[in-house]
Amino acid sequence: MKRELALAATMAALAVLLGIAAPGFFAFGNLWNLASDSAGPVLAALAACAVLMAGHIDVSVGALYAVCGVICGLCARSGAPWPAVAAAVLAAGVGVGAAQGALVGALRVPSILATLASMAILRGALRWGSGGQWIQELPSSFQWYGLGQAGGQAVILGIMIFATLALAGFFVRTAAGRKVLALGEVPAAAVLLGVRPARTTALVFMIAGALVALASLASFPRYPAVEIETGIGLELDAIAAVALGGATSVRSGRAVLRTLLGAALLRLVGATFVYLHLEPAWERALQGAILLVAVAGERVASPKEAVTHA
Repeated sequence: MKRELALAATMAALAVLLGIAAPGFFAFGNLWNLASDSAGPVLAALAACAVLMAGHIDVSVGALYAVCGVICGLCARSGAPWPAVAAAVLAAGVGVGAAQGALVGALRVPSILATLASMAILRGALRWGSGGQWIQELPSSFQWYGLGQAGGQAVILGIMIFATLALAGFFVRTAAGRKVLALGEVPAAAVLLGVRPARTTALVFMIAGALVALASLASFPRYPAVEIETGIGLELDAIAAVALGGATSVRSGRAVLRTLLGAALLRLVGATFVYLHLEPAWERALQGAILLVAVAGERVASPKEAVTHA
């Protein structure tokens, strides 16, 4: 629990700093808004966590997030009810994940190459299909799911909590989840124990696709229009949250908790820059420094730790 305590202590220190410099940060309404705004990035981080648990990496998270958002907006604009919109978005996420899983698992394309190609294809398809235009003129039922801001935020937080518990339960309670962890820990030994790498890899990429789809469903209804170029850099934030939390070093349900803490710390760093009126250009630099310190500490503590087989 040392990593969890260190992350919690760092967040507590930032919280104290914010409490002194900007007491308004702790207003209930602000914390509620921050929590709902964080749902999309948190779910994207969980998607990255799922893939990394299997020993792979996914750099297409941001592109798939944008595609799911566009599908969400187009379906809503066509007059489809929310259950149908959600089904279409989830189908898109799982479908792309299945294709990536087939490339990586069955055809043995390195995951970094398969997802990098997916990112380029998805981004290119978005620009070509939309002409660079945002999805606008959405029905009133789109923003906040037609429930108003308070109701919509409650739904968003519900999606995040459900997905978090479901992923943790998958790793802890199911045989398929344990196979994913075994494959990511020692692939050769996992095969000897009966794990089928192609099938397990396809499953984990489909789960990641579903989580990215949920991230889009928890994010885009906050706005009256869908931006085509959204999600750029999201994959880096997602992977950073996993690495910062040290999730890959535990290969268990604790990885989900660590990912949540890593994502929360990154979001808190961003909030600190906003509330203390610091130069935004330094935010990425500070996040990178925090990440380097965390990863270096991890390597010093566990020099023999297995390396992700991207």
